[in-house]
Amino acid sequence: MTLPLNPAMAATDAPPVMEARRWLTGVAFPPNRPLINVSQAAPVEPPPLALRQAIADAALSDDAAHLYGPVLGLPALRTEIADQWSRAYGGEIAADQVAITQGCNQAFTAVMSTLAGAGDEVILPTPWYFNHKMWLDMQAVRTVPLDTGATLIPDAEAARALITPRTRAIILVSPNNPGGVEYPAETLAAFRDLCRSHGLSLIVDETYRDFDSRHDGQTGGRPHDLFRDPDWAETLVHLYSFSKAYRLTGHRVGAIVASSARLAEVEKFLDTVAICPGQLGQIAALWGMRNLGDWVAGERREILSRRKAMVDGFAKLDGWQLLGCGAYFAYVEHPFPLASDALCKRLVTEASLLMLPGTMFQPAGSEAGKRQIRIAFANVDVAGIDALFDRLKAFRP
Repeated sequence: MTLPLNPAMAATDAPPVMEARRWLTGVAFPPNRPLINVSQAAPVEPPPLALRQAIADAALSDDAAHLYGPVLGLPALRTEIADQWSRAYGGEIAADQVAITQGCNQAFTAVMSTLAGAGDEVILPTPWYFNHKMWLDMQAVRTVPLDTGATLIPDAEAARALITPRTRAIILVSPNNPGGVEYPAETLAAFRDLCRSHGLSLIVDETYRDFDSRHDGQTGGRPHDLFRDPDWAETLVHLYSFSKAYRLTGHRVGAIVASSARLAEVEKFLDTVAICPGQLGQIAALWGMRNLGDWVAGERREILSRRKAMVDGFAKLDGWQLLGCGAYFAYVEHPFPLASDALCKRLVTEASLLMLPGTMFQPAGSEAGKRQIRIAFANVDVAGIDALFDRLKAFRP
């Protein structure tokens, strides 16, 4: 007997990271060539000890940490985000314009649930973050691809040509996943103006803001001026994740910055899906914001050093082209006469390398996707990056 299945769910691709992990099943890696896993962009180490101690103290001494909390998050954390973001971006953000979610993916799903329904359209630059595409597919929202070409930087005028009466939003990720590129402030401003002129929402996902080479996460080098616009809340929705900066992946803490009216709608979604974000994760995020500025700055310097190693390595690697590099990612074009999904499977068995093919970040049948690969280098030190380049140099399909 065939079980009933939502057609939109049936049409949604399987999770790419889980699919890639299955490529490892039954593979034995030689002792002199252990696996280098550059497939996933999430910290694999626990939070710093002081933060773990703060979590433990809260678990033992704060009874409220084990109870339901406010649907939109702890007031102290919402206020801290509003204050720090206002300083960092040079704008004005109020605490009631901040909501806390169970990770940034939930932030995205909550916002999109308030914006678009079945049959509506959302413009998504390619290569795209696959979980964004998956959620839109699950909701029967039509994804309209916006090709970013060789630069991986989306163009507002190209997006203008894709807008229809069914368009509800444009989604940008900067620093980009999977491309690694940091969108210029002028690009973001152009998309803000485009969305405003058409009555659309601009969703800006800055999950990797702490590793933007232009931005120190505090008061200098802001990557854009979107929050300096006094009317930002009419158009802009900002998304963030605490998973990367404080290694809180397992605690699932994300944030939305948007108009208070938008968050009133978001509250309906969150109350239905999770009731409230986890208390211990929120306590950890707040403690981190107040105490780990110097530590995060050190993490950022380390990521930037690994980024340099990637740039330097591809400059010396014949045939490969580095399309974008930043935050946790290098996005590259390979030189071989086979599609990237087949190539990446062979790299597992023949070079002990696990990375994701561009076919996972592009529309089905995309010729560009067949030539592209994402390398998530944040969990590989410089020595590991050197080993990665040695293997790519030696590989012959």
